[in-house]
Amino acid sequence: MAIFPKPLQALIEAFRKFPGVGEKNAQRYAFYLLRQSPEFLENLAKHIVELPAHIVRCAICGLVDESSPCRFDRDTGRDSTTICVVAETPDVAVIEQSGEFHGRYHVLGGVLNPLEGITPDQLNIQSLLERIRNNRVREVIIATNPDLEGETTSLHLKKILAPLKVKVTRLGKGLPMGATLEYADEVTVANALRGRQSA
Repeated sequence: MAIFPKPLQALIEAFRKFPGVGEKNAQRYAFYLLRQSPEFLENLAKHIVELPAHIVRCAICGLVDESSPCRFDRDTGRDSTTICVVAETPDVAVIEQSGEFHGRYHVLGGVLNPLEGITPDQLNIQSLLERIRNNRVREVIIATNPDLEGETTSLHLKKILAPLKVKVTRLGKGLPMGATLEYADEVTVANALRGRQSA
């Protein structure tokens, strides 16, 4: 016999699909919404429903934005000869907050993880190679997380970028092994950008 009413249980199950959310947190989120006003819930539902219609992936770099090309690829003031490669869009926000990078971005859409079946052909790598070949790119900064998957991705990128004769660097000091870029503070990311090294 179910403990909670069906609509509430369905909401709990929906929250459990979020990354890092277990049963207890899913229940907490569901009961939090239950205590909110109908106006709050309608507004939240409206934002969720409108998301697919107003958000696209940039055809150039893969960044999630309101239009394609994205705001960074439209910005003529940014250095188009330097590309910072990140795993996901939230990583771009972290690097931007550091105030140290003024080039363009390239979002892979994940990192290599053979155990989960994520292979190079599933990442946004081919378009990166095309960008480098078709533009005067001088440096590619690999800004994946310094964990096993991030390092594996970095090594793969370094290998396939080698024939293109472009300078390949990796974020340097400031990011300890196993850290997640998304949760790093601005000073740490700024130090890592300043201290980047050959990949």
